[in-house]
Amino acid sequence: MLARIWRAAKHWYFSFYLNWTVYAILFATALLFVFSFFWPVLIDVPGILLMLLLVAVFADTVLMYAKNEGIAAQRIITHGRLSNGDENRITINVHNNYLFPVQTKVIDEVPPQLQWRKFSLSTRIKAKSKITLEYVLKPTERGEYVFGRVLVLATGVLRLVTRKFALGAEEVIPVYPSFIQMRKYELLAVSNRLSEAGVKRIRRLGQSTEFEQIKEYVQGDDYRTVNWKATARKSNLMVNTYTDEKSQQLYCAIDMGRSMKMPFEEMSLLDYAINSTLVLSNTALLRKDKAGLLTFANTAETFLPAARGSTQMERISENLYKQKTRFLESDFEQLYAQIRQRLKQRSLVVLYSNFETPYSMERQLPYLRAIAKYHLLLVVFFENTEVKKVTLQKPESMEGIYVKTIAEKMMHEKRIIEKRLQQNGILTLLTAPQSLTINVINKYLEIKARNIL
Repeated sequence: MLARIWRAAKHWYFSFYLNWTVYAILFATALLFVFSFFWPVLIDVPGILLMLLLVAVFADTVLMYAKNEGIAAQRIITHGRLSNGDENRITINVHNNYLFPVQTKVIDEVPPQLQWRKFSLSTRIKAKSKITLEYVLKPTERGEYVFGRVLVLATGVLRLVTRKFALGAEEVIPVYPSFIQMRKYELLAVSNRLSEAGVKRIRRLGQSTEFEQIKEYVQGDDYRTVNWKATARKSNLMVNTYTDEKSQQLYCAIDMGRSMKMPFEEMSLLDYAINSTLVLSNTALLRKDKAGLLTFANTAETFLPAARGSTQMERISENLYKQKTRFLESDFEQLYAQIRQRLKQRSLVVLYSNFETPYSMERQLPYLRAIAKYHLLLVVFFENTEVKKVTLQKPESMEGIYVKTIAEKMMHEKRIIEKRLQQNGILTLLTAPQSLTINVINKYLEIKARNIL
């Protein structure tokens, strides 16, 4: 019995707050006590005021604590996971079970990774009604985010007492690579509106050589496809028909070395590469190609064989979710060995990496050339947009001239890397991080259109 009383008293103590109105009235009462020494006529006023305040606080307290569950709240996270680098909408449903309206301040204990120190939502809820609150959360790193409880500070009719409700329990929500971005491109592709997102329409060159069937000639068929042997047998003009080549293999190879730890707009280059890989793989699967995954750092890390099927995207997403940057230098020899050992069919290998100097690229060039000998290699590396901004500024001092000169040198080195790779028969894509996904999809569609795989 005593333990129960102690728990109730402890709960009341930690959930009970007096509003600023009470302290303002107490301060006014204290002033009246002081003034009553000079004006005796006021001697009874402070005592009456203090008594009325105590009665009002008691009444407001009784009203607020009459119901054990006066307020209920529920946090709703769509899909039960968050999309990295995207704006995720979080919904909180708040129910007022009191017989009177309350003023509420809702505080969601957001994950510590976000560093939101003063996050709250204020609203007024009518008696016996519900209200829905929403806010946007944008994570910038993958992993597990721990949401705490939903705190609701409810103020009653007299606005003298506030009661705190700590609702729900801790909730661990995983942050996956950008599935919101993936679905956006998927919907645009299905509705044939990819151009709205910046994907270029590329004219298909030549003709696929994958044979489909022999059929009778109809007006409009290409006379160059006439099958003369079948025509002789059937005594009718017969033509070969072809279809777009399918089941070609696409592998996204992601460098997880220290060069990919570089930040851009609160996200690392690795996270941009992972988000792009998710969208590109989904696009390839929609085009009936096979998609696979390779990750490497100082050692070979993840290998997911290229495949089609409804579960392949889920496997790719799960593998990408677990990837983390290593702080050692990447070993491209290990990448080459893994590709030679495991990729038996000629494939398109999209390599996400970053080279800051021609020297760093030249050290890896022999392995890149060796990969390009057996597969179609596309090297994707990143443009330093902050350095580019410096080159566009007008220097106002001698120091500014030096800084701009160095920035222009760094930009020039990026172009040298691009040309050097192209001279060795390697496809390249130098892109800003924010344009990565669009540019990679455009390059993939260009490769498909040119039939160079």
